[in-house]
Amino acid sequence: MQQPGFGERLANSVRIKNNPVCVGLDPRLEQLPPGIRVDRNASLEIQAKAFEKFCIEVIDATHAHVPVVKPQSAFFEELGPCGVMALARVCEYASNKGLIVIMDAKRNDIGTTAAAYAKAYLGNRGQCPFHSDALTVSPYLGSDSLEPFLERCSQVGAGIFVLVKTSNPGSGFLQDLQIDSRTISERVADYVQQQSLKSASTPNSYGDVGAVVGATYPEQLQAMRKRMPNAWILIPGYGAQGGSAKDVTVGLDEQGLGAIVNSSRGIIFAFENAKYAGASSWQKAVEQATLDMIHALQDARMSVS
Repeated sequence: MQQPGFGERLANSVRIKNNPVCVGLDPRLEQLPPGIRVDRNASLEIQAKAFEKFCIEVIDATHAHVPVVKPQSAFFEELGPCGVMALARVCEYASNKGLIVIMDAKRNDIGTTAAAYAKAYLGNRGQCPFHSDALTVSPYLGSDSLEPFLERCSQVGAGIFVLVKTSNPGSGFLQDLQIDSRTISERVADYVQQQSLKSASTPNSYGDVGAVVGATYPEQLQAMRKRMPNAWILIPGYGAQGGSAKDVTVGLDEQGLGAIVNSSRGIIFAFENAKYAGASSWQKAVEQATLDMIHALQDARMSVS
């Protein structure tokens, strides 16, 4: 029996956990908690082990509450082969805990190179080295560059999140340019909607092709939600980057589906926040920050319903 596609599995996971929170795993050496932090002059192997231990303990503190984690590959790649191996083990650990794993690597290329990226990152247990359910990809080499990723998604029940309107201040340099009555981001969004509808199990469900749309542009997020009714939206920019709970709720549908909201620094480094100074451990601070985010999103949804 063929397993459900990514869009359907993500919907089931969000329903089970009753929230759309995604924990971003962005380890930074200088911010690791006491007991895990190592010196910058330590070997890359020791640094990678510290990253792995930290991320695993974050997963242990949050997996019961959230449906998704999003490792940022760059922080691991910075440590070379040791870091990449640590990343693979973190993804496997998260997958074994029942979490949806989105690899944030923003990959793309053309032809067989794109196909190789897709095989490396897309697929869970036994299907790829990184045990990833989905991958962030860039669309700016053209639609043909996305085809190998779409094919891989179809083969293994995986998903992709295409960069549509990113949360960084300079995103308008390219994404807001208008051509033939549409901005570039709107043109990409229309492509995402088309592909997601093709992979949706019903005309009213969410498919396997999603979009990245930042919380820092809530008006555009709301417009993109309407423009892509069958696409999951990955929303970065919550918390540390300035996006509020009210800002991100416009990306959700009436059932609380259709979007996942990422928080990285605000959760994984919560022990640095004076608000959580009374926590009995840094892991408890991480857990409480996660619960606070869940409640904030629930309250914001109720206030606008």
